[in-house]
Amino acid sequence: MRFRFALVLCVVSALIPTAFGQGSQADQHLLLRSPSLSQDRIAFRYADDVWTVARQGGAAQRLTSNGNVNTGPYFSPDGSEIAYTAHLHGNDDVYIIPAMGGVPRRVTWHPAGSYVAGWSRDGKNVLIVTGGFSYRHFGRLFLVHADGTGIPEPLPLPMGVEGSFSPDGQSIAYQPVTKWQEAWKRYVGGQTTPIWIVNLKTLDLVRVPRKNSNDSGPVWQGDAVYFLSDRSEDGKNAGPVSLYKYDVGSRQVTPVGQNKGLDIKAMQGGPGGLVYEQFGAIHLVDTSSNEDKVVPIQIDGELPTLTPHIATVTPDEIQNANLSPSGARAVFEAHGEIFTVPGEKGDTRNMTRTPGVAERNPAWSPDGKTIAYFSDASGEYQLYLQEQTGFKPPVVIDLGPNPSFFYGPTWSPDSKHILYMDKHNRLWVIDVPADPKAAAPKPVLIDQGIYGSFGPDWSADWSPDSKWITYHRDLVNQLRAVFLYSMETKKSTQVTDGMSDAFSPAFDLNGKYLYFIESTNDGPSHAGIDLSSLDRAQTTAPYVVVLAKDGASPIPPESDDEKIKEEKKPEPPKPVAEVSSNDKDKKKSDSDKKAEASSDEKDKDKDKKDDKPVETKIDLDGIGNRILSLPIPPRNYIGVAAGKTGVLYLFEGPPVGRPTSEGPSANITAVWRFTLEKREPQTVLNNVDSFTVSADGSKILYNRKTGWVITPADDLNPTNNNPGKPLNLGQMQTTIDPRAEWKQMYHETWRIERDFLYDPNTHGLSIPKVEARYKPYLDNMAARSEYTYLSNEMLGEITIGHMFVGGPYHPENEPKTGLLGADYTVDHDRYKIAKILGGQNWTPGLASPLTLPGVYVKQGEYLLAVNGRELHAKDNLYAAFDGTAGKQTSIRVGPNADGKDARDVTVVPVGDEDGLRNIDWVEGNRRKVDELSGGKVAYVYMPNTAGAGYSNFNRYFYSQLDKQALVLDERWNEGGLIADYIVDVLKRFPLSGAVERDGKPIHDPVGAIFGPKVMLINQGSGSGGDANPWYFRKAGVGKLVGTRTWGGLVGIGGYPTLLDGGGVTAPRYAIYGINGDWEVENRGIPPDVEVELLPRDVADGHDKQLEEGVRLALEELKANPVPEFKPPTPPNYHTNDGLGRQ
Repeated sequence: MRFRFALVLCVVSALIPTAFGQGSQADQHLLLRSPSLSQDRIAFRYADDVWTVARQGGAAQRLTSNGNVNTGPYFSPDGSEIAYTAHLHGNDDVYIIPAMGGVPRRVTWHPAGSYVAGWSRDGKNVLIVTGGFSYRHFGRLFLVHADGTGIPEPLPLPMGVEGSFSPDGQSIAYQPVTKWQEAWKRYVGGQTTPIWIVNLKTLDLVRVPRKNSNDSGPVWQGDAVYFLSDRSEDGKNAGPVSLYKYDVGSRQVTPVGQNKGLDIKAMQGGPGGLVYEQFGAIHLVDTSSNEDKVVPIQIDGELPTLTPHIATVTPDEIQNANLSPSGARAVFEAHGEIFTVPGEKGDTRNMTRTPGVAERNPAWSPDGKTIAYFSDASGEYQLYLQEQTGFKPPVVIDLGPNPSFFYGPTWSPDSKHILYMDKHNRLWVIDVPADPKAAAPKPVLIDQGIYGSFGPDWSADWSPDSKWITYHRDLVNQLRAVFLYSMETKKSTQVTDGMSDAFSPAFDLNGKYLYFIESTNDGPSHAGIDLSSLDRAQTTAPYVVVLAKDGASPIPPESDDEKIKEEKKPEPPKPVAEVSSNDKDKKKSDSDKKAEASSDEKDKDKDKKDDKPVETKIDLDGIGNRILSLPIPPRNYIGVAAGKTGVLYLFEGPPVGRPTSEGPSANITAVWRFTLEKREPQTVLNNVDSFTVSADGSKILYNRKTGWVITPADDLNPTNNNPGKPLNLGQMQTTIDPRAEWKQMYHETWRIERDFLYDPNTHGLSIPKVEARYKPYLDNMAARSEYTYLSNEMLGEITIGHMFVGGPYHPENEPKTGLLGADYTVDHDRYKIAKILGGQNWTPGLASPLTLPGVYVKQGEYLLAVNGRELHAKDNLYAAFDGTAGKQTSIRVGPNADGKDARDVTVVPVGDEDGLRNIDWVEGNRRKVDELSGGKVAYVYMPNTAGAGYSNFNRYFYSQLDKQALVLDERWNEGGLIADYIVDVLKRFPLSGAVERDGKPIHDPVGAIFGPKVMLINQGSGSGGDANPWYFRKAGVGKLVGTRTWGGLVGIGGYPTLLDGGGVTAPRYAIYGINGDWEVENRGIPPDVEVELLPRDVADGHDKQLEEGVRLALEELKANPVPEFKPPTPPNYHTNDGLGRQ
């Protein structure tokens, strides 16, 4: 998550015909963003650069040319300079450039990123937002010197993401809440954004009146604070976002003008007016008259990034891979193209060469002639059959009237049929036309899954004779079973009984056997999205089905017996005269020669019969009784693949818990090979990302981070974990046409929403209408960030949480600024270490550099030099550590500012302090709770409801079972799974006690705290962090303290990657209350006791939410003390029998 200032933010309600550019302005739709105003010019962002134009409009001038500006621009108060944030040198930092052009200067170096939000009134400092000093992922406001010296100076505000100073600079109007989804329209959950006005000296707080509306972008002009708001009379925040004015004296809010068009976006103030963006159109408002006019802007100049160009596709862009039937080549899907790459000799071929079209999921036919894949060239995905050289036009097969996303084309061994899946969890088969001019074949539905899933989950395979298909499918009990489908009868038969989880079937190449994996103890890990499914040890084992009722066992009993050597019989005496073979041939009669010729032909016929595909004979009656366990130790196998006849490969996943996905594409910790002949499993590869066997079983394609490799199957052996040579993937090239790609991605995005969103009605939104509304902006789009901006805006129309858009991943190797895990103050022209973050040096990733053995730097000492260079207050402290992250760095420290008694020590700075600042906060809270409660109340923090939250809960809860009550802090809980496990543990009640001869009695369950529980929540608790307090309340565990949670209880995952490697979500499941109401989504969970973190309280060292939680726990504990379960007196059975104790 990034903050608003770092996101491409937008909200659009309707299209208005005012946008500008080259040619007629009315015909253009340009995304001109974040305008700023000076005395005579307007600065704005376009094509990820800073431009300026005269206040009255005209031709714009480009000031920057780096193409990486992501925040701003902001004019300085005197209009002479412009501040902005750009992603350069691997980091987001603030730069300042002269307003008339020139060389920019860098102002910040902190590796967490710094995002410009304005200027101080005197122009000496830049207002920035950063999360680099926060204990969780929220923004805070700082001032940094405009000349780039010193360190960021925090404003005395606990949180903040936008702000504007009063004319005297003594107060600030600001937005205190970080919002995860700026473009979420009609949002009324816990992250609705107020505007607060705080005196920076007294910390007195005034709230701009609102009824839970989303208010943003405050601009303080004279005696008024102007801001943007989506407030509506019905309280549903229906918008559109419009301009409002808050009178500081009367404390009244009035609208400025009337907006009947698009939402108003970013706004800034300047001499005599305001300037704002209305999704591309820039408006100038005269604050004396409220006159609002559009500024006509002409964009001229070269935009070289839009020029179609040839680029090399990187291996990171590979989405799917397969092998040719003999393993001579591999075929890859990357950047929407299909490439074939030779194992050793030859060139890489781009089979498709279609900029702006997505081709997916290539599969090579067993006869080697054809590559099948899916293409959206028509606007919807169809099946393409491409001749393997790529020189002939492909055969196009329509897949029916219901468009979808399709996956996993799998050829039949005779290359006459193709099996595939669709997004709606259906398995299909279609015939391959022998004649391209013949009538198009029709898909045949094989089966459909019962439950939705995060991806196609069938693991289908063909029998060697192409007459049968095997697959697994979910059952009503949520386990899986193996099925067989007959191509002749068009019927499926369940093979396994459903009392265990059976999956990943595969035919042996001899057609006699069917392998699969089965587990009898992985049911708990199939608990869907429940947190209780984590950390469940599970095992699976391989099985084999004898397909024919008269078939032999592939693993018959073996016995070691003596082999009797037969005695050789004496050879008969040879005739006296022996004719040579040549003479015999000469003397052969014609009839003898004909007889031998006939025998040769019979041998040839036999060879031909041997070359024919094997026949797969399957007797369905009693097939369940012909399932045998293979002699292989159980492990966590997550899939299988058949190799040559009698060879089976098994993929082992993580040793505990559940894998992230099923099948060969999962994280494979080990590949095991088992042969029916030797019956001894061997590890032949470790830690691979995928493993594919060629159609004939002779070659293997596997990959790791180090590359993709084709190797002969016979070269796999336990002594070599790196068989084969990595493929040369440096020749995968394609033509990149950015605007063509963005148009494809635009339609693809709406297809994803159409097919993946949990509600097929898209919350009442017409996809064709909304797609048409925003489409005009595509023609003049100038940067990938603008596509993200547009996508966020249009998808906000759906009104749902978890609607995220991401750009492509570009790995960066730039050296990062190093951090020492400390806070600093300036004293005597030096940097003094004000605080050292404690960390936990024994925990990986939480070691604090200054506290490690051998370093021993103390709080209160001075940092005097870095790598031999003196450091003074005029120097930028973080610039001194530029490029030192993870590297040994010499620092000079000492107790005196003048350097007396200083010493040099070597440290290794870290690349970020997120973990250190969080654990410092958590441990501080734990100590505070212990102090306030006199040791009676435990404190547990949950950062999320995924692995980290699960581990944190277990670590802190079970180590404090000696406490009588609990404060569970889930503020800033960023979700993950549904935390049913937490409620299960917290609801435990005493059932019995136990006593032994020595020691203190215990109760059962042992892992429980029986006293009162309180949960802390806030607006940063979302998703699973919404469900956690919801369940806590529904189960009656205890009270909730804090502020309303986010209100985003839907789930995401498993979407097609966009053409350029980016992504978009479409919440595919939504959680509702058992009474049939959407109790949480776009609402959030309100607290029982509302407590806000206010600036003055925080400045005074108080966490009022934490303190209230402890108070409530102690109050309830006093009213209802935890009972002591004393053991009863043991029975005495010998009072009167003469055997009793005296």
